[in-house]
Amino acid sequence: MTHSRREFFAASGGLMAAGLWSADGACIPPESGPPPPPDSWTTRELKAEVLVAGGGLAGVCAALAVARNGASVILVQDRSRLGGNSSGEIRMHVCGANQTKELTLWRETGIIEELKLTESAVNRQRSFEIWDFILYDKIVSEPNITLLLDTAVVGAEVANGKLTQVAASSFLLAEHYTIEALCFIDCTGDAALAAVAGAHCMRGREAREQYGESLAPETADLKTMGNSLLFQARKHDKPMPFHPPAWARKFTEEDFKHRSIHSWEYGYWWIEWGGELDTIKDNRRIRHELLRILMGVWDFIKNGGKYPESENWALEWVGMLPGKRESRRIVGEHILIQQELERAELFPDRVAYGGWPMDDHPPGGMDCRDLPPCQQIHFKQPYSVPLRSLYSADRANLFMAGRNLSASHVALTSTRVMASCSTLGQAAGTAAAFCAKQGVLPKAVTVTPELMIQLQQLLLRNDQSLLGIANEDPDDLARKARVSCSHQTESGTAAQVIDGWNRDIGDGHSHQWQAAMTNGEPWLRLDWDQPQTLRQVQLTFDSALHRRLFLSGEDGAYNAQTRGPQPEIVAEYVVEILVNGAWREVARNADNCLRRVVHAFEPAPVSALRLRVLKTQGDPLARVFELRCYA
Repeated sequence: MTHSRREFFAASGGLMAAGLWSADGACIPPESGPPPPPDSWTTRELKAEVLVAGGGLAGVCAALAVARNGASVILVQDRSRLGGNSSGEIRMHVCGANQTKELTLWRETGIIEELKLTESAVNRQRSFEIWDFILYDKIVSEPNITLLLDTAVVGAEVANGKLTQVAASSFLLAEHYTIEALCFIDCTGDAALAAVAGAHCMRGREAREQYGESLAPETADLKTMGNSLLFQARKHDKPMPFHPPAWARKFTEEDFKHRSIHSWEYGYWWIEWGGELDTIKDNRRIRHELLRILMGVWDFIKNGGKYPESENWALEWVGMLPGKRESRRIVGEHILIQQELERAELFPDRVAYGGWPMDDHPPGGMDCRDLPPCQQIHFKQPYSVPLRSLYSADRANLFMAGRNLSASHVALTSTRVMASCSTLGQAAGTAAAFCAKQGVLPKAVTVTPELMIQLQQLLLRNDQSLLGIANEDPDDLARKARVSCSHQTESGTAAQVIDGWNRDIGDGHSHQWQAAMTNGEPWLRLDWDQPQTLRQVQLTFDSALHRRLFLSGEDGAYNAQTRGPQPEIVAEYVVEILVNGAWREVARNADNCLRRVVHAFEPAPVSALRLRVLKTQGDPLARVFELRCYA
């Protein structure tokens, strides 16, 4: 059946006062489902094991995780490019847990690290459009992914509490799609798929007493954090006058007493507004007001008299798509709250982590000139995110990832940043592929310890870091081997490549093999008592997770980074296997820039495996965190 908005609103009763609301505002008209496409449109029926709605970083990571775990996936994105708030349309920083000094070790790993390392290595021209292209290339290069750009989800079929198919339309192509899948993932940010499927959603700020959150307001309301609009500017060799439009706002120095104008090449996140409105339904109004503010800020810089040195500066790009922080959130089996973040709760079904501060913004944005533009409360350690917060409580096969996860407003102020959302996407995508292959629903995974352990080990295998969980994968044959090496440092012993940890976790151990490149060609070797049939080797290198790494239009943020390939990464190496007493080369990499690399080869009975390091990207030590082997 098609679940109508009116039926769901009636079933929801008085939940709106508590911040729970119906799917009102979805694309389907009451009682009728989505309208049929025009006769001139092409209608297509598609099938996949998983459908991902939304192509921001959470959706990109979700789709890649599904595909790389062997399931077919259709990725539906309503824009012409991928990346969401990070894309060339919006250009916000991809921030995460390690943006604060307390958590410098905890840059996110997995797919988002692969994307960041790729961008840093190839995007020497510092172009957001190249970042967009990198995301596009990663998606279209996966044979298991079908990408539908310029396509929006407009309806859903629900039977017995599960989604069976969605309707999607592309006005650009005059095409309408009916898409069947086993599992669905809502990565739209606005919970657009959940809305048309009639799933319980939340919006606004919960009252303090609802979850006992000290940072929540005393009374519940529907206010959110606002949207932002960025700009970029460039210095020229001649005066560049600026004449603001008549509708631009006028500002005085008093308006910026809590807001720093520190440079001009990149806009300000505090150009924010709209949290007192509905950031979905009122988006057009919010965009225009943000443009009024942006033009007024630039007018103040250029013509206000305080910054005469801006004379040769001119705008070269103005965002026309507001970057959202908050709208709908989907109600899951578990609603993540402030106290769980503060005490760094280690959920038994943890599949990701966060660590960005609880970073709340006044809903009025620039209208609240007497208030600081944000209130940040930092964590001393990262917190975990449970799988139960990544699937719907009343749509059994609907996952979600990104800022529409199941969290209170207060908890969302931390989890919403894009690097964190990316790990949620990888977690949801991996879980969806796992469920599709196992023939189970996500709730069955969380209540079955054996399945949960399998999923967590699968995430670790794909380089998704999990707090307090080490590699215990029974299929990893490296764990059964003896480890030796050519040479090693005192803190970087060879045995650590199979100690279960593939990063610095702050416990005083390096968890990596280290060998000086000046002492001859370093090599690392695994030996088995009996030959093992191998067909895959997985290497995890050191990519300097203690440093910040993200594309930025802001000179200060960009120049403070180590750009290009990260020096600590092993750049050139050879993998050899010992078969019947003879060494055989099975993999060679001449210019590696990634942290995790997987090499497959023809299966063979292997008695030993050897990694020879020929070159790093500049570091004097060869550094290897982990070596895994699979049949």
